Amino acid sequence: MKLLKINRLEEINARYNSNRLEKTAFFQSVEKLSYQRTYSLSREAVTELYGDAGAQRNGKKHPRSSSRAVRESVPTPPAPFDHRIVSAKRVGISSYYNVSENEILGGGRFGQVHKCEEKATGLKLAAKIIKAKGPKQKDEVKNEINVMNQLNHVNLIQLYDAFESKNDIVLVMEYVEGGELFDRIIDENCNLTEMDTILFIKHICEGIQYMHQMYILHLDLKPENILCVNRAANQIKIIDFGLARRYKPREKLRVNFGTPEFLAPEVVNYEFVSFPTDMWSVGVIAYMLLSGLSPFLGDDDNETLNNILSCSWDFEDEEFRGVSDQAKDFISKLLIKEKCWRISATAALKHPWLSDHKLHCRLQVPKFKYPCAF
Repeated sequence: MKLLKINRLEEINARYNSNRLEKTAFFQSVEKLSYQRTYSLSREAVTELYGDAGAQRNGKKHPRSSSRAVRESVPTPPAPFDHRIVSAKRVGISSYYNVSENEILGGGRFGQVHKCEEKATGLKLAAKIIKAKGPKQKDEVKNEINVMNQLNHVNLIQLYDAFESKNDIVLVMEYVEGGELFDRIIDENCNLTEMDTILFIKHICEGIQYMHQMYILHLDLKPENILCVNRAANQIKIIDFGLARRYKPREKLRVNFGTPEFLAPEVVNYEFVSFPTDMWSVGVIAYMLLSGLSPFLGDDDNETLNNILSCSWDFEDEEFRGVSDQAKDFISKLLIKEKCWRISATAALKHPWLSDHKLHCRLQVPKFKYPCAF
C-alpha cells in the first residue's frame, strides 16, 4: 500500500478544490498528529466517573480543564427548529431569504452551499444550491428531499425549506459553524487524540443507527460529509443525502456510485448493498481519524478499487503505534470483505472502544500522574 505524504498545508489546500477523488486523497497527505497529547481530567470529573480515589491519587486537586469525560456526556444539540415535512416551492428563494453570495460554506459535484437568513425570523440557515436542469436531475434532488423528510435525529442535518426553479433546486437547511470533519483533520493546530476519534465515531454511529432503523442507507459516508457542530466540541451532523436510498429487503439494491476510496467491496463488484455497506465506510473513517492514512488509496482509481477488492490493509504503520487494541478490534470488525460479518451500527455502539468508560479514562488521563481508580 503506497502512502502519499505532503508536508505543506498550502499544497493540501491548493489540491482540495480540484475534484472529488483528489479531495478524498488528502488524508494521505496529513502527517500523523501527535498521539502523545492527552487531556487531563478535572478532579470533579474523575470523581464523577470513578470515585474519590481517582481524583485523590496524588493527594492534590487538578484544575478543571476541557475534560473529555464531561464532553462525552453532552449530546449533540438539535436543530433550532422542529422537524419539518418539506416540498419544493415554485417561487424565488429571495422572497423569503437573504442568501449571502460571498459566504460560501462548501461545494461539490452538486453546486455550492451559501449562508442565508430567513427574512421573517432572522434565523441563520444554509442554502444548498443544486444545479438541476432536466427531469432526471430534479428527480434525484427530490429524492434527497424525500429522504431528509424522514430523518429526525440530532446527528443528521435537518431540512427547513426548498425552492425549485428552471435550472436549480435550493435546499434550505440547518446551519452549523464547525466546518467539515475533514477540515478538522488537516488543521495543523488541531491535535486529534484517540479519545477525539471515539467521540466522533460514536456520534456517527448514532446517526447511522437511526438511518438504518428507518431503512435508509446513506451510501456516501466520508469525512467531507460530516460537519462539526463547532470548532471545539466533538459533536457532528451527517450531511449530503443525495445518494441515499431506501432499503427494501425484497428488492435487491445495487449501486454504481460513491467516492472510490470509501466504496465497500460489494459496491465495487456491483453486488447487492445493505446496512453493512455504510458500516464499511465507518471503518475507513475510523482508520483515517486514528492514523491520518487511507487504508485503500492507490496511485489511481483502479489500484484503489483493487486494494478494496483484495481487502488488503493492516496496522503496521508507525502511526498506529500507541493506538489501543480496542480501536484496532473495532476497525477489524468493520473492514471485512464479506458484508454479513461486519458489525451493525447498534453493535458498534456497544463495542468496548465506544462504550468502555474505564478505557476512555485511561486514554484521557496521563498514566503516571492521574491514573484511573478501579
